[in-house]
Amino acid sequence: MDPTDMKILAALEDGLPLVPEPFEEIGKRLGLTGGEVLARTQKLQETGVIRRFRARINQRKLGISANALVAWRCNGKPAEKTGAVLASYPSVTHCYERKAVPGRWEYSLYTVHHGRSREAVDGEIRKIAGAAGLSEYLVLFSTEEYKRVPHLRIRENGRGS
Repeated sequence: MDPTDMKILAALEDGLPLVPEPFEEIGKRLGLTGGEVLARTQKLQETGVIRRFRARINQRKLGISANALVAWRCNGKPAEKTGAVLASYPSVTHCYERKAVPGRWEYSLYTVHHGRSREAVDGEIRKIAGAAGLSEYLVLFSTEEYKRVPHLRIRENGRGS
């Protein structure tokens, strides 16, 4: 990677411009052609520097305001298999494992859910609990979003900020 690649990465972090030729637009800002930006971006993707492109949507503007973290108690069920069941549901946006603290906190699997209402999210969680055979879980709804952390910013010297 060279300084031009770093500038392209920084520009891509801000998102693709919503214009018919987004790579041309980025190229104009950086003094490159759209073809150069696209070729370098493809090379960065081929080498694994860029893993994927994705859309980041402001869910609240879409009416998705019921957001919950669910802590699941596995009660001896294998976390890997149980986690796979939980993660298989489209409504689960994150699924991860943390070590339980015996005698203090027995929950080891966590899922994140989003929906238009608490009732809808609660219904989906009950459905998932039944399918996974889990009866002990805590649902923690968020009440306020204070900050959405942006991705790591790339500076020209190659270090994050």
